[in-house]
Amino acid sequence: MTIQTVSTNKSYGGVQGVYRHASQTTGTDMTFSVYIPPHADGAKLPVVWYLSGLTCTHANVTEKGEFRKACAELGLIFVAPDTSPRGTDVPGDANNAYDFGLGAGFYVDATQEPFSRNYRMWSYVTDELPKLVAANFPVDAKRQSVMGHSMGGHGALTVALRNPHRFRAASAFAPIVAPSLVPWGIKALTGYLGLNKDAWRSHDTVALIEDGAKFSGFLVDIGEADNFLKEQLKPELLEAACTKASIPLTLRRQAGYDHSYYFISTFMSDHLHWHAERLTA
Repeated sequence: MTIQTVSTNKSYGGVQGVYRHASQTTGTDMTFSVYIPPHADGAKLPVVWYLSGLTCTHANVTEKGEFRKACAELGLIFVAPDTSPRGTDVPGDANNAYDFGLGAGFYVDATQEPFSRNYRMWSYVTDELPKLVAANFPVDAKRQSVMGHSMGGHGALTVALRNPHRFRAASAFAPIVAPSLVPWGIKALTGYLGLNKDAWRSHDTVALIEDGAKFSGFLVDIGEADNFLKEQLKPELLEAACTKASIPLTLRRQAGYDHSYYFISTFMSDHLHWHAERLTA
């Protein structure tokens, strides 16, 4: 489980690192970032996993997310994977569309050719990368949580619902909560998983809840000026599903905010404090 250090920088007394490794899951080199806050020698620290959105790599949140000050104060490790496999041999969208293929792995294990060989992001973020991080950084395996943005919000919520005993907290910025019903999701789930919509349900937050999945509670922020709010995000469907299933949901509608990292960075500290309360209890 060898990793290559791409860069390290001191920040708020901790270390922001970027690392690369040869992934057996995706069959490609993968890059991810890890922030380690200042800590005592030998300490094991809680971990927040952050899943990014369409077109992003690990770098977007690492450079724009403004998480390090809060993580340093709260003693949280912050891990940011890539969103899809990379490389010249990795298939993408035939028309180079931004919402499928490279940069748009959608956190599923593809079953359809030619994507099934490399696009195995579900297994990568839930199995291979956690083992790699645990082997190389001072993580506490019993104190972990997950969060994400947009496509990554979809990933974070589905990961939590399918692994409720593994994650103590889950939150999201502008998540795609019902991908089976919106253009982004329909395109991705069809391309990666095929036409059988029953196979989509395990990667659809609302469908998972309808099918009986439970979690301790969610924090979700959306921007009321988000251009994707009505067509792609549909937070009202999550609200209805959580209400019916008695899953606690704090859904905050933020006036004037859009889909960008200006929005995410504004409320990042809120989310990390919310995670810390649950990770340190």
